[in-house]
Amino acid sequence: MSVCAVSNEVGLCITAQTPFTPHQKIYYYRSVADEPHIPFAETIVFQDEHIVVADKPHFLPVVPAGRFVQETLLVRLKRKLGIDTLSPAHRIDRDTAGLVIFTVQPNARDAYQRLFRDRVVEKRYEAIAPAPPASASHTFPRTRCSRLIESDAFMQMHEAPGEPNAETRIELVETRGTLARYVLQPLTGQKHQLRAHMAALGIPIVNDRIYPNLLAEEALDDFLKPLQLLAKEIAFVDPITGHSRRFSSLQRLMALETDVDTQT
Repeated sequence: MSVCAVSNEVGLCITAQTPFTPHQKIYYYRSVADEPHIPFAETIVFQDEHIVVADKPHFLPVVPAGRFVQETLLVRLKRKLGIDTLSPAHRIDRDTAGLVIFTVQPNARDAYQRLFRDRVVEKRYEAIAPAPPASASHTFPRTRCSRLIESDAFMQMHEAPGEPNAETRIELVETRGTLARYVLQPLTGQKHQLRAHMAALGIPIVNDRIYPNLLAEEALDDFLKPLQLLAKEIAFVDPITGHSRRFSSLQRLMALETDVDTQT
């Protein structure tokens, strides 16, 4: 199935024969010369008449942006499922793998997006990062609460004085050698929140190419070194059916026995 080149705000195709409607939003899917191919496949975890839950691989963007249009989770799912009205209820970073929820019906979209705005969705991430130093300042479980703002450095967020706007609960699950496995629960939804908080603690996530230091662009797509961050579980009460929903990613991060060079 081909994806509309031009669509309205609810995902319906607009052609030369479509009647004019004043004040509507129009979305244009542009073509990108030499768009990179992402050699990893998404899977469908759940689908009903209201939502689609997809398990996104590393490196695949959720929606079209920059140099990616066709090689995005949204466009791939529209083609695979034949549902032009699909729309993400939330997003995760391109570098992050794991669960993403899409709405099917435009009239139900706000109900699902409101779950994330109102912070009533339980989200659980897994991460591999350096083992914490043996010090009182690195006791776990712990909650990192700070103010995150845009940095002068391209793409980066950083902590700043002021009223906190980002909160993450961090649990240490296991340690083997120089690496450890963590469970991260974001209680807010700031850009790069988990990555920035882990870096601020001095334990940046393995293969993070933005934190603590932004690497050269050519290093951003090293498919042999995916960011070791996974959106593992998501749970909520379905606003349409009233059912309790809990979904788990089938993906796994690297084994702790594997020795890698970590960024410090």
